[in-house]
Amino acid sequence: MAIRTKQQLLDEYLVASARTGDRKAFELLARRWQGKLVAHAWRLTGDVDLAREAAQEGWIEIVRGLGRLRDERAFPAWAYQIVSRRCARRIGRLQRDRALAAAAAAEPVGDSAAPELGDGPAMARLRAALGGLPPEQRAAVGLFYLEDMGVAGTAIALNVPAGTVKTRLMHARRKLRAVLEGDL
Repeated sequence: MAIRTKQQLLDEYLVASARTGDRKAFELLARRWQGKLVAHAWRLTGDVDLAREAAQEGWIEIVRGLGRLRDERAFPAWAYQIVSRRCARRIGRLQRDRALAAAAAAEPVGDSAAPELGDGPAMARLRAALGGLPPEQRAAVGLFYLEDMGVAGTAIALNVPAGTVKTRLMHARRKLRAVLEGDL
């Protein structure tokens, strides 16, 4: 059995309290998780505004479904999964709108929405390399490395098999290594 951190225990307590109707607990839970969910949505969409909208819609679903969540420890993967679905819906809507409007412009991937990784040229190269990954690889890397989720939790959050997560991580590491070592 894995030892849970103080942060994980606090989140579990907040989830349990929020489930019973404790508004303050839910507000604190939302404050603690808002940035993580927006960062995850950005990794999937590559667009700050789209990410914020998807995370906001995700919170609506989280509020409605929190009473049905039986295991507080499942909250992180469950919340990421909800936001992943919201991003997929928003991306699908955008693609349909573009097809109808015959718009061929690609979504810009903004460096400003990347999670804070520090300063300096090496960190700038890492942020740029992360931004250059395909969304599914960027999301897997973000959840696995930046949010410290395991393969199983990342698989649940992204609604894909664990083997798919491992494959995405392998390809992402290969691409990041090549970019950071200057092979590309």
